[in-house]
Amino acid sequence: MHGSEQDKGESTGTTHLDLAAMLRGADLRPTRQRMALADLLFRHGDRHVSAEALHEEARAAGAGVSLATIYNTLHQFTDAGLLRAIAVDTTKTYFDTNTGDHHHFYIESSNEVVDMPEDCIRVDNLPSAPEGFEISRVDVIVRLRVKPSV
Repeated sequence: MHGSEQDKGESTGTTHLDLAAMLRGADLRPTRQRMALADLLFRHGDRHVSAEALHEEARAAGAGVSLATIYNTLHQFTDAGLLRAIAVDTTKTYFDTNTGDHHHFYIESSNEVVDMPEDCIRVDNLPSAPEGFEISRVDVIVRLRVKPSV
């Protein structure tokens, strides 16, 4: 965290105190490492980030946080409802700061996840959930690649 506790984040107006309150509201203690990662995640508005990319950002910002701590914190934030995990495949998971109901494009050439425009996909005719279960969410990921030149 740079500056005093009253400093604002660069573009969303999120203060150090707002981040601490957000973490406490999610029943997470605002430790130094959680605060540093929350600042990186939430100060620029909605975004999609991998654990590895966040680790690089944390290192560049001077936050001494291991990759294992990054993974643990991202999963804690996800379990607390602060992030949404997007599993692109079995080896790639991205974390979305926008936890609202929306779908994604995955750009294969750049390993980038971007939000689809709202209301462009309607999911109908879902099967009934098996006994004892309910559908919690439907995730649609449309994979994109660059068209070959003709």
